[in-house]
Amino acid sequence: MSHVVERVRQEIVNAIKNDQLVLPTLPEVALRVREVADDPDADLDQLAKVIGNDAALSARIVRVANSPLLRANRQIEDLKTALMRLGMEYTCNLATGLAMEQMFQATSDLVDRRLRDVWMRSSEVAGICHVLCKHYTKLRPDQATLAGLVHKIGVLPILTYAEDHPSLLVDSLTLDRVIEELQGPIGDMILKAWEFPKELINVPSQHLEFSRKAPTADYADIVTVALLQSHMGDDSTLGEMDYEEVTAFERLGMDPDMQSAEAEDLSDEMAAAMMALQ
Repeated sequence: MSHVVERVRQEIVNAIKNDQLVLPTLPEVALRVREVADDPDADLDQLAKVIGNDAALSARIVRVANSPLLRANRQIEDLKTALMRLGMEYTCNLATGLAMEQMFQATSDLVDRRLRDVWMRSSEVAGICHVLCKHYTKLRPDQATLAGLVHKIGVLPILTYAEDHPSLLVDSLTLDRVIEELQGPIGDMILKAWEFPKELINVPSQHLEFSRKAPTADYADIVTVALLQSHMGDDSTLGEMDYEEVTAFERLGMDPDMQSAEAEDLSDEMAAAMMALQ
């Protein structure tokens, strides 16, 4: 098994180096949102115009603006007012992340199912990230949400490769091992190519380094704990981990016992956050 995994791993790495397997590009609407975000003279009217061209994205932005995440006391029905409530930076990060959902689709049923599962998990993790960031750090919840949405972005080119190699697609054990080994470094490559903020570029690889040492809590720590929270109680490797060995908890000032009363207090807020992003 390890020989097969190593061979496939090397083939994928070589294919990327030789431009035979192209890294994914951001959807057009996300690129245009990023352009607005990078323009110091841009305003909410320009951002509303860009997002307004995508009806589905507009509806989801309004939905988040009305969600319990923001403790809103007045219902919003139009995009411009939603953007005013969220602000420029928050909206840009949220729109960039949500626009990526369209990338998690494929023509093959097997790959499509896997991609949709990845996006569903990413949405769950992103919602938890938002809540953990707000309660345990001084980092930006919008940035933490985006980190959660992109933490498994490295899976995309691997599944694209598998779609062109049917023998790998039907060998789920080997494919799972390849994804486990490669999704982190490939995810870093993608976010670097997309020119993401430097504090997010290494989230795909670092969130899986459970004994990682870092001077202070960062977005990778938030994703680490959020991912473990999303798997809590299931029979996966992550669900059965010894949380006492995960250094991110200490940096976040959290009790590794996620069944504690404190974790329970945030469960409703986390559920609302996940619902808002799905």
